[in-house]
Amino acid sequence: MRAEPPAWAPGPAQAAALLEEAADLLVLHRDFAAAVERCEAGCDSLGPGPGHESFAEVKCSLCVVGIQALAEMNRWREVLSWVLQYYHVPEHLPPKVLELCILLYSKVREPQVVLEVGGSWLGSQANRSLPEFGSLLELYLAQVLLPLGRFGAAEELVRGCPALDSERRLQLLGTIGDSRASWARRDEETRPGAEEQQDPAAETLLGVLSQKLLTMLTLLRRTLRSMSNHFYLLPYKKMLLATFLLYLVVVRLDPASPTSLPFIYKLVQLFRQAWAAVLSPVHRPPIGD
Repeated sequence: MRAEPPAWAPGPAQAAALLEEAADLLVLHRDFAAAVERCEAGCDSLGPGPGHESFAEVKCSLCVVGIQALAEMNRWREVLSWVLQYYHVPEHLPPKVLELCILLYSKVREPQVVLEVGGSWLGSQANRSLPEFGSLLELYLAQVLLPLGRFGAAEELVRGCPALDSERRLQLLGTIGDSRASWARRDEETRPGAEEQQDPAAETLLGVLSQKLLTMLTLLRRTLRSMSNHFYLLPYKKMLLATFLLYLVVVRLDPASPTSLPFIYKLVQLFRQAWAAVLSPVHRPPIGD
């Protein structure tokens, strides 16, 4: 069992000792959980916020070691919230910590996690004077905005960045334009696939409609079959008119549809039977003198 770390005087000395121990646990002993514990203890000893310049670098290093340890344990989802509990607001994050967060969430294909944090940090006037501002802007552009298709925000960010000279600004705007065109091409290529994926649903809908139509035609066929037993009671002209109206109904119901073919076949047979009944010697109309 590992011995408890000695009680250090609060302040940078304790944080520096905990940083050294956390680094040993991370690199030499591969004890990632213990490394995170030492980093948390060191950050707690330094207090909230960015801190004084005398120990700001120590706190930043503690966070870097903690980020690496959390990533090694596949706890990358906790990284951003874990860091912000020691700096409270995104604008106070050290450039190195923000860079690691962007690279980590880009690697796991979750760049949207750092979208607002990176935008807040880059939008801070206090951070624009930092020497790392330009490189972080380009990293945020390449790893967050462009993969998410935020082309308008990317162009606005590049045009409003004082750390970029005119040549570099034009190059980045060209990169944004190329990414926008590539995004549009991907949409065009995937659109036919999406339409093809909708075909089974359309076929299912057509199948339901065809089934309903077949049911309706079946009921109509049963009605006609029942009426056929009484056709001989109808006068000759009324019989022809009823047959003609039934023909119009069938045409309106699209006889070319495969589902209507059995019904049309039955209707033809029914028509022949009715015609034979009408023209039989018993029911043949008398011929006038």
